[in-house]
Amino acid sequence: MLISRFFAIFAAATAFAVAADAEQIGFGPNPKLPPPESSWLPTINVARAKGWPDGVKPQPAPGLDVTPFATGLDHPRWLHVLPNGDVLVAEASAPEHPPSAPESDRGWTMGYYLSGIRNWIIAYYLRKAGARVKSANRIILLRPKPNGAAEMHVFLEGLNSPFGMALVGDALYVANTDALLKFPYKEGDLKITAAPKKVADLPAGPINFHWTRNILATKDGARLFVAVGSNSNVPEKGIENEESRAAILEVDAESGATRVFASGLRNPVGMALEPSSNELFAVVNEREGYGDDLVPDYLTSVKGGAFYGWPYSYFGQHVDVAVTPQRPDMVAKAIAPDYALGGHTASLGLAFGPASALPERFGNGAFIGQHGSWNRRQPSGYKVIFVPFADGKPNGQPLDVLTGFLDHKGNALGRPVGVEVAKDGALLVADDVGNAIWRVTGSQRASSTSTVH
Repeated sequence: MLISRFFAIFAAATAFAVAADAEQIGFGPNPKLPPPESSWLPTINVARAKGWPDGVKPQPAPGLDVTPFATGLDHPRWLHVLPNGDVLVAEASAPEHPPSAPESDRGWTMGYYLSGIRNWIIAYYLRKAGARVKSANRIILLRPKPNGAAEMHVFLEGLNSPFGMALVGDALYVANTDALLKFPYKEGDLKITAAPKKVADLPAGPINFHWTRNILATKDGARLFVAVGSNSNVPEKGIENEESRAAILEVDAESGATRVFASGLRNPVGMALEPSSNELFAVVNEREGYGDDLVPDYLTSVKGGAFYGWPYSYFGQHVDVAVTPQRPDMVAKAIAPDYALGGHTASLGLAFGPASALPERFGNGAFIGQHGSWNRRQPSGYKVIFVPFADGKPNGQPLDVLTGFLDHKGNALGRPVGVEVAKDGALLVADDVGNAIWRVTGSQRASSTSTVH
């Protein structure tokens, strides 16, 4: 077809000059940042979603084993481990958008139309990457079995692009893309049929560019943090459409009263409390279209009331000259994040150790699920990494935990998303292209399982 030929030519043109050296810049507390490139449409280099062939699985780092904990899932994105060892899995994708946005939301400007064309092209390729599938809109409960696998139960249905989950006492909080819900829970339940109580509305609407809503309860359970991504790349849809977005919100668990806890975070997803300090950390996806290594995604502590730059600056006070109007007053407030995670790695999952079933080198630090790039000449991410910590802060180079999610032709056999430490100390990894949950432990024997190279 003519359209297919056009896109094939376009993809080849945008993926030119593949880097000979796969080593990335843009890692660590003081990353080297190249000058920005100017591009209306970012490089498009999509790993086509293929899934795992029989007998093939991700490649664990030396000293580790990986086995399937659950397979045959429907786009599993996020995990939550319950106190009894059961594991909740949110099966979800982006919500279906209405055929057209209301006129008041469109703006009817040339910028709107150009943005629409750009996003349509990007969406075309993301469908190939497995990122545009019909949402299952449910939560699955996995109950571990003695053999290390799990039995599967449909736990909650009829949700709206669910993502984050948090258990506080006998209340299970679930974040739909547009609302924070509360369900009654009793330990050992295999299914919840009770109607939820809506705790608070969450930013959504007809655009809803970044749709995931992760949640994390404070230690006392009185408040919940809610991660809400921006409605645009660098707000080409108008700053007025970014109300309470590109932010972590704080919601009172009882009243639903909501305030912005921290802002300027383009797309925060994974959140976790650092064990030694109880400080909130998040992983954040940065903007596109400025080159292969700009802007790096990052891991950072999140301070109450702080501003982290988006859209006016990046990685601290590096001014984004493409944004209008300029806001030097906001740039002056921007806090640099703690640790860069590489350009376009799509770092989503975040969980702190210790994972007692893994070797000691994975004891103090953060596990991060990197979903993988779609807009970099040399692919980045497509792995699970571990960032060592010391004194409550990132310290040292990242260590690979799981790799091998791409085959030798550049197809995506899987893509890691959420990560969690199971009750038995194993690391669990949600894989939304492989439709599996992987279980990582210390190696008990030399691995003989086939992997793709």
